[in-house]
Amino acid sequence: MSRVWDIPVQDSTRVRDVRVAAEAACAGARLDAHSTAVAALVATELGTNLVKHAGGGRVLINLAAPSDTCAENVPCVQITSLDHGPGIDNIPAAMRDGHTTARSSLGAGLGTCRRISSEFDLHSRPGGGTVAVARIAPARAPGGPQPREVRSRTGTRAGGITTSLAHAELSGDAFSRVRSGPRVTLMLVDGLGHGQKAAEASTAAVEELRRCADLPPAEILRQLHTALRATRGAAVGVAQLDEDSDRLSFAGVGNIGARLRTDGAWRPLISHPGIVGAHFPATVPLAATDWAPDSLLVLHSDGLPSRWVPPGDPQLGLHDPAVVAAVVLRDAGSAARPLRDDASVAVLTPAPRTDPHDRTP
Repeated sequence: MSRVWDIPVQDSTRVRDVRVAAEAACAGARLDAHSTAVAALVATELGTNLVKHAGGGRVLINLAAPSDTCAENVPCVQITSLDHGPGIDNIPAAMRDGHTTARSSLGAGLGTCRRISSEFDLHSRPGGGTVAVARIAPARAPGGPQPREVRSRTGTRAGGITTSLAHAELSGDAFSRVRSGPRVTLMLVDGLGHGQKAAEASTAAVEELRRCADLPPAEILRQLHTALRATRGAAVGVAQLDEDSDRLSFAGVGNIGARLRTDGAWRPLISHPGIVGAHFPATVPLAATDWAPDSLLVLHSDGLPSRWVPPGDPQLGLHDPAVVAAVVLRDAGSAARPLRDDASVAVLTPAPRTDPHDRTP
């Protein structure tokens, strides 16, 4: 099920809570002692910097689906810090070990976090806040901590972030990415309601996707409908990219939002009314479009406001998809407009040809 640790960090007393949550997540993922110690250190550094340099923020911890640099079927602990602070003026400098400045949103410890995490990335804009994502994989498994220059990279990356209503332990939302030959399938599922029953529905969908990811999106949804009949049902969106033909297909049932950016313009991909597992439509419309080198796909549950504004940074697609997802999640809600349901965002991007942090902002 989608376990979520959501810790508001407004003062130094909450940094310990962040560390304890990271250790609990590692226990849930059955990570080894070394990886647990790494996660605890990364969580402490990120939490401390939120207090010192951002005026507070939030840390979200998920048990993440493995990315292309983690071994298949090996869970990772994903630690995400989000803030609306002053941002970082010089990201390459901030990413060096030992760098610190009182003007940075996340100044101290970023170099350490990047070096010891299995994967690490951040997005920051002066005056616009910072999002940092670290993933910790088992140290002895393929995909554990290794030099950045030897990590494998495919033509497509996927990732996301999940949160829950009122800091609940379980989220009824989930996302999953499965590769089958040249096809990369990204699914986002929103179990009806929230709490354990909703989480059971989303978990059943994730498990079924592993068995049917070789099918096209509409057929995947039909398979999921059968698998979810014993649950309360869910809204599901399925996007599938054929890397051989550079064609993206999308089909959705229920209130899953989808937006595609290509050539700098955003357009929606429409889901069909219904409930997977309960009220399945007679036909499921399929949207198909070309996938370009600058394309970026965002799937989200209805925990986000319906009129959220897509990020305007044209360089955002160069970042880890989980960073993109966290930026969307952070900017869609605020203290004055909190999210009113479980919320999840999943993102599909081409693999960048350059490291965004090698450039001077």
